[in-house]
Amino acid sequence: MKKVLVVMGSDSDLKVMEKCVDRLKSFAIPAEVRICSAHRTPAAAEQLAKNAAAEGFGVIIAAAGKAAHLGGVLAAYTTLPVIGVPMGTSVMGGMDSLLSMVQMPKGIPVACVAIDGADNAAILAAQMLALSDEALAGKLRQFKQEMADEVMDKDEKVKAQFA
Repeated sequence: MKKVLVVMGSDSDLKVMEKCVDRLKSFAIPAEVRICSAHRTPAAAEQLAKNAAAEGFGVIIAAAGKAAHLGGVLAAYTTLPVIGVPMGTSVMGGMDSLLSMVQMPKGIPVACVAIDGADNAAILAAQMLALSDEALAGKLRQFKQEMADEVMDKDEKVKAQFA
């Protein structure tokens, strides 16, 4: 199975991104977690992205705040899909991060989830990897069924409460 490379611009992103790593683990997807700054360590970011496919990664998840260029820098150096996770910030609540990620120039796409959407980033990465992994696709189907069952259980409780 391909691995997922989870890269954060700062250790301040770790609390949010732990949800991503936990979700990847729940699908038994191997992940490597790194800290790398698009601005302070651009050469390291370049090397991470350039070597990711050869090291067995199938998807890169990049979490960053404020200017949030990490996903774009990584995407510039790889053909692997890159998923951006905009971090909530004290300045604009994360809108600055979100807009930095979604406004990528033509030819360098970065998929983007919600502000602090680490869990969805992991699920999207799983869906990408599941295109070539039927066992993982089965885990995703089971996960979605469990979510549906949970909603139906809550619906039954609400109906009974207000009957």
